[in-house]
Amino acid sequence: MRITGPWIDAPETQGVCAALTGAGAQALFVGGCVRNALLGAAVNDIDIATDAQPETVVRLCEAAGFRVVPTGIDHGTVTVVAKGVPHEVTTFRRDVETDGRRATVAFSSDVAEDAARRDFTMNALYAAPDGQVIDPLGGLPDLLARRLRFVGEPEQRIREDYLRILRFFRFHAWYGDPAQGIDADGLAACAVLAEGLETLSAERVGAEMRKLLAAPDPAPSVAAMAQAGILQRVLPGADPTALAPLVHLEAGIPPRWMRRLAVLGGEAVDDRWRLSRAESRDLALLLPAVREGGSAAVLGYRLKALAADAILARAAMLGHPPGPGWQAEVARGAAAVMPVRPADLMPQYQGAELGARLKAIEARWLQSDLRLDRTALLSP
Repeated sequence: MRITGPWIDAPETQGVCAALTGAGAQALFVGGCVRNALLGAAVNDIDIATDAQPETVVRLCEAAGFRVVPTGIDHGTVTVVAKGVPHEVTTFRRDVETDGRRATVAFSSDVAEDAARRDFTMNALYAAPDGQVIDPLGGLPDLLARRLRFVGEPEQRIREDYLRILRFFRFHAWYGDPAQGIDADGLAACAVLAEGLETLSAERVGAEMRKLLAAPDPAPSVAAMAQAGILQRVLPGADPTALAPLVHLEAGIPPRWMRRLAVLGGEAVDDRWRLSRAESRDLALLLPAVREGGSAAVLGYRLKALAADAILARAAMLGHPPGPGWQAEVARGAAAVMPVRPADLMPQYQGAELGARLKAIEARWLQSDLRLDRTALLSP
């Protein structure tokens, strides 16, 4: 079997491979680019595995005229930039010691050793520069069946890096077959070792959960997380009940992880996921709107781009779709401008009195669903 695509035929990518193979080293595409190419999905990142030592990769690629950045050279990874396209080139590795968060590795010349330290069989697929697929662990049938399985013994893989618990659910959401259900052995291992999640940084947990909730349909994976006791560890107080209805209501609307988070609920997300300041601000606006409601136009005026999220999340939690024409009403509200300006009330009102009067007029305007005009609002 061969993989194809513009990315693999690109002169810059073939040039990076040729810089290595021309000196007698191996250059094998690996991981997500191979997996996605086989599934017909977009390839966004190009990873290359090689038996050449990192210093040799640097020397050969610089000699070929490429810019090389030592992004993780101690762990065998350098980034080779060719015509602006980054290629992560990593020497074959085997784990020497792991502590559940990071690994001490030794470089290897054996692709099978490199494959054995990877997380899932569908991520342990390689391809030669001509696209010929190399499958050291028999992961190709799993990928084609959209069956997510750990490489080797699930508990051992998880103990090497507890983040793999969350990756298990995230990859199932993106690449698994919902009709088959989640792998029972993997799920059991995640449940047994769930306590290891406490050793992970909030940044790593938050990054994985964002990616999971951005999947086309994360509901089955999140339900399995709840069943295994994982969801409560990463998001105490969360309830996955409304997530599947939300995904159904989103038909034709791009998914947003924060909208999905709004229906899950949960406590202390800022701390547990290390949200950015902008994310925290948006979530603080979104959650009250989901709980308290308001017309589509008013939400559009107050929340702008977040209004659709609030309406869909609220509808999912209530168990019925939004009212007809809600998107047009959101757009009407988002474009609306309060008809009364401060100058309309001056000089009769000044300072704090001016602010209070404007606020009262705005409240009347909102109560009218943004329909009262300037004359009506200024009348006694």
